[in-house]
Amino acid sequence: MEQKWSIRLIRLAAIFAFIGTYLGSHMSGSGSYEYRPIHAHILLVGWLSMFAWGIFYRAFKVKSQKLVAIHGWTAILGVLGLTVGMWFYNINPFNFGSTFTLIFFIVGGTTLLISFALFIIVTFMIHQQDYIKS
Repeated sequence: MEQKWSIRLIRLAAIFAFIGTYLGSHMSGSGSYEYRPIHAHILLVGWLSMFAWGIFYRAFKVKSQKLVAIHGWTAILGVLGLTVGMWFYNINPFNFGSTFTLIFFIVGGTTLLISFALFIIVTFMIHQQDYIKS
């Protein structure tokens, strides 16, 4: 299970890295920095966090496979929800109502927060013999 989630998270991290660097390139070329917070969050939580989680799952075996899956899904939904919600809230390209954009942003961020909390639990549920070498 960890191997499946490892490659899944690393692939998504690569996609987020591309999107984040594209946004940075676009901002630099256009001289407009309206995407700055979205660019930063896509790179931090989309690229960096997902990549780190993917490497963690490659390196360690976790006792609860269900927890791995729940963490993985909340990570994916949280990163997507936070960054898309931030785009809706800050730029509002589709002229959604302010209540909708705020709720979308909050739900995405809260889901990501839950994902980080679950990851803390995951780190305490690894098989001890996998990381203690004599």
